[in-house]
Order: sequence, then C-alpha cells, then structure tokens
Amino acid sequence: MAGTSLDGVDAALVRFTGDRPAAALVAFRTIPYEPAFRDRLAGLMERGGMREVALLHVELGRRFAAAARAALEAAGVATREVAFVASHGQTVWHEPGIATLQLGDPAVIAEALGITVVSDFRSRDVAAGGQGAPLVPVADALLFGAPDRDRILLNVGGMANVTWVPAGGGLDRVIAFDTGPGVAVVDAVARLVHPDQPFDVDGALARAGRPDAALVDELLADPFFAAPPPKSTGRERFGASLARRILDRAGGSGPDAVATALSLTVRAIADQIARWLPAGAGEVVGSGGGMRNPALRSALARALAPRTLRSFDDLFFDGDAKEAVAFALLGWLTLRNRPGNVPSATGAKGGRILGVVTRGDG
Repeated sequence: MAGTSLDGVDAALVRFTGDRPAAALVAFRTIPYEPAFRDRLAGLMERGGMREVALLHVELGRRFAAAARAALEAAGVATREVAFVASHGQTVWHEPGIATLQLGDPAVIAEALGITVVSDFRSRDVAAGGQGAPLVPVADALLFGAPDRDRILLNVGGMANVTWVPAGGGLDRVIAFDTGPGVAVVDAVARLVHPDQPFDVDGALARAGRPDAALVDELLADPFFAAPPPKSTGRERFGASLARRILDRAGGSGPDAVATALSLTVRAIADQIARWLPAGAGEVVGSGGGMRNPALRSALARALAPRTLRSFDDLFFDGDAKEAVAFALLGWLTLRNRPGNVPSATGAKGGRILGVVTRGDG
C-alpha cells in the first residue's frame, strides 16, 4: 500500500483462514520514500509529463517488489509459499467518479517475485459509476467490526476516511466516505516551513502555533463538506496549493499555519462524523499516520467527545499496516471471484469484482 501521504510503501504479509475470512498479520515493513523521490511524485501530480508517468510506473513497481521481498524476509517466508501479491499502487490522480490512476507496474512486480499480482482495484468501481473510493470498508466490515455494537473505523492518512460498521458487520448497511484532508495538508505546510523535515515531528509546530479559526471556517465552506456520502477526495483538492494558501494567510508563520492545517483536519473529521453517521456508535477506532501525531490525536479526541477515540493498535495489530492488510483482502476476494467494493460507500451501481490479475511465473 502506498497512500496519499507520499511517505513510502507499506508491505504486509497476511495469512487468511476461513471463508469470511479471518486475517493474521505475519510481518510488516515500511520502506520510506527518500525526500527527492517524494518531491518527484509530488511534482508529477502538479505538472508531470507522460515520460515521467511511464518512468515512475516502472520505478514504483520495483519499489513495491522490494517492499514485498522485505516483508517476506522479515518473516522467513519464501516467495513460493505466497499465493499472490495485492498492489494498490501509488495514486497520482483521483477525480472522484470520473478517473483514478495508480502507478506501480504489476508486470514488474510479477517478474521480480515470480508471484501472481492483483492490482488496479479502483478502476472497475469508477467504471460502474462509483467514486473508486473508499475501498477499505469491506475490510472494516469483514475483519474489524464488533459483534455486539456499532463501531466507527477512522483512518487518518494523507486523506481521512471513516467507515461505520453496524453490530455484526453487515455489508449492506455500511456507511463510509472520505471526510477530507488527513495529514496531507499538515505535512505539506510543515515541509514548506522546514524542507528537511517530512512532517511536523511530534506535532511540535502545531502545538507552538495558533490556528486561524476564521480561515478554517472559510475552508470548511468548500462544497465537498456539504455533499452527502458517497464521496471521496484527494490531493487535487486538499494538497500543495491549499498548503501554500494557508501559509500565505498566516503571514509566513510556520507554527500558525501548521496549527491551522491541523485544525482543518480535526474539525472536518469531527463535523463529518457528526453530520453523516448514526449517533449510536460511541467508539471511534483510529489508525493511520495522523494517529502518530500527538497534537492531532489529542485535538481529535476532544473534538469527537462524547465519542471515545481508541487506537487500532490496542484492538488489533500495528495500525500502520491496516490499509495494506485491507488490500490483501481485496486481492483475496478478487481471486475468489467475489465483489470487493461496497456500493453504499462508493456509489457504484452494484458489487463488482475488482482488480486486474497479472500471472507470475512461479
């Protein structure tokens, strides 16, 4: 899994058992993007040409294969023991309901590892009239719901998304959508202030600043927030240009700008949960890079009250691995000819078998 935070590749080795199924995390590795490569990806999204698209497609395939191999080596598992690789790819463009593009050539991965690869999960949902996102809700319902109570699963990655799972995990009643920016804008502002830092380390800049509440109110007037689910978004709307706008409005004050970006994320998440999800679920289970930011996490806990914010790590496994595990499940479903999308979450005309299969030679 490579997400909109552009921080690197997450590789999870997962063992599935049963028909529902149950998932066990065997090994997990994150291979960070070095700053120059991250800048290259960000530049592609803003102004890249087709040659750069083609070159990065291959380069990302190599990086994904290396990340998968690192996870296998960590577990002492040989490639011949692996049934398949599920590769989400790196999103470089996402225009909800119209087009979505993820790079990372599956042929390169299959050739490097000799393992069958399932990739390009979002395109079929878009072709069926859906947003192409979020796709994690199927995992939220099948793997992470609670048998006796409703539960909200929150992921604060580059963008933030929520899934409301009813007690027992019934897919037909799931509600899921993107709430807006996660850490993408916060990180982008932090990098403008300190180019040598990939993000606001320990939330220090945000804690030292004062958010511009009037600007946050203005940003929350964006039509995205008033639109009902299903909906999704990306860096095209909440990315580098918004980060520059926030920094300009802060008069160049890094701490105030980062605090404003963080306030936007927190208020958007809390407002969207309150607006679109049933009131009964009192537990929000958070994962993603944003949960590692103590300033964001504490502000989010206050904003969500009286709902309780809990860490995914405390209930399951390393929350950083959650989305990689979710896409492993999507690959598992594809190879069993079972739908992977949740139409109530994406808006697709119906359930669809997602992904393209590239056969390995092993």
